[in-house]
Amino acid sequence: MTYQKITLALDEGVALITLNDPATLNAAGIDMAVELTDAFRRIATGQVAARAIVLTGAGKGFCSGANLQSGPASRLDVDGKPDAGVALESTYNPLVTLMRDSDIPIVTAVNGAAAGIGCSFALLGDITIAGESAYFLQAFRRIGLVPDGGSTYMLPRLIGKARAMEMALLGEKITAQTALSWGLINRCVPDVELLPTALKVAKELASGPASLGAIRKLIWASLDQSWTEQLHEERVRQRSAGKSEDFMEGVAAFLGKRAAKFTGR
Repeated sequence: MTYQKITLALDEGVALITLNDPATLNAAGIDMAVELTDAFRRIATGQVAARAIVLTGAGKGFCSGANLQSGPASRLDVDGKPDAGVALESTYNPLVTLMRDSDIPIVTAVNGAAAGIGCSFALLGDITIAGESAYFLQAFRRIGLVPDGGSTYMLPRLIGKARAMEMALLGEKITAQTALSWGLINRCVPDVELLPTALKVAKELASGPASLGAIRKLIWASLDQSWTEQLHEERVRQRSAGKSEDFMEGVAAFLGKRAAKFTGR
């Protein structure tokens, strides 16, 4: 697929995906979502040999939400009125699920607005880093819709019911500094340091063991599972990790009192 709305580059094991429609502050229309899905699938299937991913936006915004200027991505429901959820079912929900289920760690570098579905993209990062001018916005109430992209799942788990309700019901901008204090993101850095910081973190992840993919999946699974289920999941993942070349290297490096050189296998 030739990309028109995103770019994809690979450097030192890090796949850099950039939302690339700065004129709209990278509004995520169907076309952009389709391209993102293709990029994440290419990485997942090894067509792009990445061991970490950075997702960011070109220009002054990370992602301003759905592209309303392209017209409603809907069809008429049985009552003759538009079904505004059809694009979620066909396109956006598979995309955010693909991101959540990734075997490869994801770092999101949030510059400027992360609104609507863009807020969901930002929060799907395993490590979310924001520039000082960034903000997070659940904009749906402003146009009479409900939050989507998994935000009603993630927000209460990240910041609790009270703050999730505040974001969704009031639709107010949450600054990067507030997001950091709430535990919504991992780091807040000066704007000029945003991408260098994100790439540095991603390269650290890319040089890590194959078990990092299992770690991120365990943490995501813990949001839904019971204590007993989670202990079983840890046992299963540990069995797999213990058979990896990286485990053998890690033990050898520890015993040899040297830095481990992981290969992701």
